[in-house]
Amino acid sequence: MLEAATRSPPAAPAAEWLKATPPALRFILHADAAACRATAPAWGVSFAEEPCRAVVEGARATLWLGPDEYLLLGRADGTDADIAESEHVAAEAIERALGDMPHALVNIGHRQFGLEVSGPHAATILNGACPLDLDLGEFPVAMCTRTVLAKADIVLWRTGDDAFHLEVWRSFSGYVTGLLSEIAREFYP
Repeated sequence: MLEAATRSPPAAPAAEWLKATPPALRFILHADAAACRATAPAWGVSFAEEPCRAVVEGARATLWLGPDEYLLLGRADGTDADIAESEHVAAEAIERALGDMPHALVNIGHRQFGLEVSGPHAATILNGACPLDLDLGEFPVAMCTRTVLAKADIVLWRTGDDAFHLEVWRSFSGYVTGLLSEIAREFYP
């Protein structure tokens, strides 16, 4: 049996506008267009052809992070051991689909967790520490990118008009949630 690392989200202050997302399968895939086409059936999601865009199909997503770099996210259920087994099965399926094609697939499920920031003030709260223009016209739904939230590296993905998904390293959980909570006090005292 695989040794399970902790996949459950770290403690985060729950609020109507801030929630830790459930555990998920998380992989970084470095691959060219041909390898992405081969990966799509195994992962269950196609890959965006437009830079900095996410594609969602069912409980899985692919996020275009850079030339030939993608974040693969998938819902995971069960105990840490169940999730580790799901990661192993998914990785094996992708590796079989890719065969000898040049690629790098890295499991990052133990390294980071997800946060959902939503509500009418979501973009304003994030802009309190994120330098991107999060206006809907500039950062539309399905757009995603690596960026920073103050001093923490994050992946930011707009999932709805007033909803964002953040991928955060576990070691920054207290810093990121504390910072967001401090900024949000203006709107949610």
